Amino acid sequence: MLDKIKNINKKISALAGSSMEKFTTLTSRAIPLAIENVDTDQIIPARFLKATDKQGFGDNVLRDWRFDKNGDINTNFSLNNSKYSGSILVAGDNFGCGSSREHAAWALVGYGFKVIVSSFFADIFKGNALNNGLLPVQVSEGFLKTLLETVEAKPETQIVVDLENQTISIANSDVSESFDIDPYKKTCMINGYDDIDYLLSKKEQIEAFEAEQTL
Repeated sequence: MLDKIKNINKKISALAGSSMEKFTTLTSRAIPLAIENVDTDQIIPARFLKATDKQGFGDNVLRDWRFDKNGDINTNFSLNNSKYSGSILVAGDNFGCGSSREHAAWALVGYGFKVIVSSFFADIFKGNALNNGLLPVQVSEGFLKTLLETVEAKPETQIVVDLENQTISIANSDVSESFDIDPYKKTCMINGYDDIDYLLSKKEQIEAFEAEQTL
């Protein structure tokens, strides 16, 4: 048993160095995507899944909506509208449904998003997002409707996402709502940990446990 623990400890140390960006509070403008049931094939079409690393996926996020069949920019799509900007995507209900491809999270992060807001997320997408430093904020349908209407009417609106206190609000207003997040994933995001980094943060406890086994 002790030898197994030591071997695990060595393997953990060897895998260090892939930390994510820390996330505590984000204040940003937002891009509205008032479409429900956006599935992972729409987020990143299957024809772009040949790459085995995360590089370049952001270029093709929501590709078939951002561009027409001739490859020309769809100027009517919100991501191509110059009046909208920011690292928060406010999407319709049931975002990230469909297949389990982690590439969907890679594409959204690669495009520059740090937060996705919806009234419902597919469980697998939510897990993939959190594992890649992308915060899925699930809010009530009423709050989502208010956010979408506010951002569409006033694109300069600032949205504040406070992970430590688990709240999302419209800056300089009383419009606010709390959201849930798995405590372990919250710890990882605040500290910029992936799963390996988290285990490394417990290295002293692991070594102390090892020492106890030799007594």
